[in-house]
Amino acid sequence: MHDDFYSPLHEITPLTLAVIAQRDQEGTINTFVLEEEAEYVVDYSPSKLIDFACKFFGASLKGRQEGTRDICGITHKAPISIDPSSGMYFFPTTSPTNAKCSWIAHSHIDHVNRAVNQCTEIVFKNGKRILVDTSYGSVMNQIHRTAQFRYLLDNRIKHLQQQKIGIAPKLST
Repeated sequence: MHDDFYSPLHEITPLTLAVIAQRDQEGTINTFVLEEEAEYVVDYSPSKLIDFACKFFGASLKGRQEGTRDICGITHKAPISIDPSSGMYFFPTTSPTNAKCSWIAHSHIDHVNRAVNQCTEIVFKNGKRILVDTSYGSVMNQIHRTAQFRYLLDNRIKHLQQQKIGIAPKLST
């Protein structure tokens, strides 16, 4: 494998807690990536970074959103699975087309708190905290929708694994 094939600056991993939209000094949107043990800034929007991560696992953000719609009917602010085998389920804080959209890793959330000015504090299992400019009700709804999507997709995968066929079908010659 080439060293430049996998770049951690362009990849979301199971250690990623959130990818947060922020503006630099010139007003350009970039992304603050919050990991379990690291924090860094990437010169792409959060949704573009999520799209790169989806593509690394053989899909696109749009394809993952369509999959969510097909599995559980969610069409707006759809949670996605970047990679279900490693438990990487993320949900957007606003419409992914909005420049201020951040993405939160569902499995790392410990709890959420109401904050001032219709904002919400998200507390992660490792104790790190972020403040998102999204109402408490909206964040809670996103957490519940992600849990429902995750349950449905995980059950599909488990069902397929239980239905594995030991013998490949014969090809006609």
